Amino acid sequence: MLRILIIVTLVAIASAMPIERQMRQELHHHHHNESQGPVPNSVLGVDVSQPTGLTAFKCLKENGHHFAIVRGYQSIGRADPNARATITNAWAAGMSHVDVYLFPCVRCGNAANQVKAMVDNLKDVKYGMIWIDVEGSWGSESSNRAFFTELAEASRHAKSTGVYTSQYQWSSIMGSWDGGKDYPLWYAHYDDNPSFSDFQAFGGWSRPHVKQYEGDKFLCGAGVDLNYEPGI
Repeated sequence: MLRILIIVTLVAIASAMPIERQMRQELHHHHHNESQGPVPNSVLGVDVSQPTGLTAFKCLKENGHHFAIVRGYQSIGRADPNARATITNAWAAGMSHVDVYLFPCVRCGNAANQVKAMVDNLKDVKYGMIWIDVEGSWGSESSNRAFFTELAEASRHAKSTGVYTSQYQWSSIMGSWDGGKDYPLWYAHYDDNPSFSDFQAFGGWSRPHVKQYEGDKFLCGAGVDLNYEPGI
């Protein structure tokens, strides 16, 4: 009798295991799907640091990416020689807006000249905002703040200006300083979630403007990062 009871019990447990596994898979799938896809009335876009052709931008637009942010200055200390063509291709593909970002060469110094070099290189090219890239290895907090201030002052006299950074990068480079808070924020957080639901205030910013939610993707034959901004 005991032997029969043990066999029945083991059969019952074995039967239940696939059901529990299926329930866990369905629960994981449900939560994973909830984090995917932009919120209603939002806009998706890409940023690029490599030469990107018209065909690639057309493909990206057809696949739901409607704005582009193109690298305009390289951290090696020169204007990006591919920026003009890439910006032109993005517009020609029908992107709704095209901005540029400036990846500064901190060790090179003379922040204002770096802005000027980029702006001069893009003379006669249509683009929107300039985003100042704050990431990587800078210097002391005091020198970093001074360098950023010089960049931002020079940039805002040329174009509307914003800041690209992450909570970690900003605090590592600038400490608790809030000297960038008056500029729109484009923040990076790779959670594959095209929304601002993850945002936590830092650096004096209480709300962001754009989010980079995935990096180093290869789409339509182009290397891109994926971005989100709320629709109007």
